[in-house]
Amino acid sequence: MEGQVSVGTTQVEGRCVVAQKETQNLTDEMVEMISDIGIRFSDLTIAEEVGTGDIEEQLKELEKKILLRDSDKLPIQDRVLPQVSEHLKDVNEVWELSEVLRLLCLSNEDEKHNELLNFAEITLQMAMERLEDEFVQLLTQCCKPLEPDSMSLHSAEEDSMENFSNSSFDEESVEAMSHSDTARESENVVIDLINHGLISDITAIANLMCVCNYEKECCQAYVIVRKDAVEECLSVLQFDRFNIEEVLKMGWNVLHRTIDKWKQAMQVFVRVCLARERHLCDLVFGELPGSIREPCFVDISNSSILQLLSIAMAIALAPPKPEKLFQTLNTYEVLSDLLVDMEHFLPEDYGSGILTECHEVLLRLKESVSGTIEEFKYNIQSSISYTAFPGGGVHHLTKYVMNYIKALSAYGETLGSVLEGQQGTDQSAVMEDGDRETSSNQSPLAWHLKSVTKILEANLAHKSQLYSDVSLQSIFMMNNVCYMVDKVKQSDLRNFFGDEWIRVHIVMFQKHARDYERASWTSVLSFLKEEGIRRTSSRNPSSMVLKDRFRGFNHAFEEVYNTQTAWSVPNAGLRDDLTISVSTKLIQAYRIFESRHAGYLDGERHREKYIKYSPDELEEYLLDLFAGSPRSLQSQRR
Repeated sequence: MEGQVSVGTTQVEGRCVVAQKETQNLTDEMVEMISDIGIRFSDLTIAEEVGTGDIEEQLKELEKKILLRDSDKLPIQDRVLPQVSEHLKDVNEVWELSEVLRLLCLSNEDEKHNELLNFAEITLQMAMERLEDEFVQLLTQCCKPLEPDSMSLHSAEEDSMENFSNSSFDEESVEAMSHSDTARESENVVIDLINHGLISDITAIANLMCVCNYEKECCQAYVIVRKDAVEECLSVLQFDRFNIEEVLKMGWNVLHRTIDKWKQAMQVFVRVCLARERHLCDLVFGELPGSIREPCFVDISNSSILQLLSIAMAIALAPPKPEKLFQTLNTYEVLSDLLVDMEHFLPEDYGSGILTECHEVLLRLKESVSGTIEEFKYNIQSSISYTAFPGGGVHHLTKYVMNYIKALSAYGETLGSVLEGQQGTDQSAVMEDGDRETSSNQSPLAWHLKSVTKILEANLAHKSQLYSDVSLQSIFMMNNVCYMVDKVKQSDLRNFFGDEWIRVHIVMFQKHARDYERASWTSVLSFLKEEGIRRTSSRNPSSMVLKDRFRGFNHAFEEVYNTQTAWSVPNAGLRDDLTISVSTKLIQAYRIFESRHAGYLDGERHREKYIKYSPDELEEYLLDLFAGSPRSLQSQRR
């Protein structure tokens, strides 16, 4: 009994029992083992005194109880819970007896001990198979059914989200989106989804299987059941599975719907399904080492997460198109936000593969955003027109660009992060006169937005050259620059462009307005000058010269009227300012000229042919200008 024995490695019913390779005191080892497993044999001597007959009788009794339970086909929910505990107690006793027999076999070579040990192992394996079935059934029912409505994390932001296609930017109604953090409801949802009444039995089974060296079977069963539950989660969300190639081939409308579904599915999957599985895994394997618990959780979630990430990767790899930028940004924001949750759920040692993939997708999305913004700039620069825009109004390109960047401003924080360090080095490409900001003291997004408007201004300048009328060139530039200023002043763009940019561009469109006045009205006003109307030999003006002056004024005014009533100044305030400015100069000059010289034509035949309009009538006619509907003055007064 007190002798020293050297033991090797034994194989019992296909399961490897690793014995000690070092020589140890067998009695001390057996006493420690017997004490640890809590059986009633206090030491090996007592065990031998009890005899193999008693152990054999106990094993047969336990086998009978296990077989009897194996024939019980009642559903889990119909069983009395204490029966589960009683069954676990029986299995535990089989394992404890097998451990005692193993020690007895090590102490001597009694054939009977070997036979009983083999019988105990067979009984234990049979019990474990039944226990595994029970484990699977309990795991299947430990969580409440998932309902689509209860899993929705839909926000008001998504309800108001526009489909930012090219055409949507032609409309004035495009509003910049407001972002708000998605409500995190997952914690309460997770607690509600788990049936805690079954957790104690599930945990007890998991602990017993692992103690009995059946951790592999336990983990495999757990992963299979919970992985199916995760797959069901995606199915309930009605999320279709696509590979990268299929996503890249999608048309815009299909892709838009797919991305919207992805955003919803990703948020619910991580904050409801993944959170639930993390919580459940911690409950079931909480008393076991992390080397058992963590691989289970990673195996459950790995394939579904990678499937969802493949959609985001496809979005990132798609050719850069400006109309897709907002969905790319939305995808980046959702994934970036959820990465915090996943880093909390996934252990660094075991989940590094998934987290690395997430970071890779985010990097590709950032590259896609940067590339799309450059593509957007190129599209503006390369937008070529072959005919002048009718009426000199606000060009579709101006509306498109300004509404586009207005919508981009809602992503200020995200774009600031994505574009960090990507300001250009050539400040002359984007800086305005009087604007002394440099790339070091303005945000990356501000730099890019100013770059966009600078490119737009250059394009508009080229388009203005399509007008043969210099006055209409000025009207066109005035309208478009004024539109740009209004968009900046009346939106969050002001935070990026600043007051200095606004001041410079107000001065710019006012200059275009003055250029228009000079080009359109200088020739008209020239007929109202005092120079040259008097003969050298007389103090009175020449009636012939006066007739020519009034006739020339009428013709010039009518020509401007007939032409410029078809022109457009959409901004009502700008139109009023322009009309008042012209009226102040023109009507005052005409009123003075008429009051001084109309009397010299009294008695002349067809006097009304020369003095056709009163100052008040001219003032009224000026109100018809820039309405966008052509009119013609008749030869007679209204």
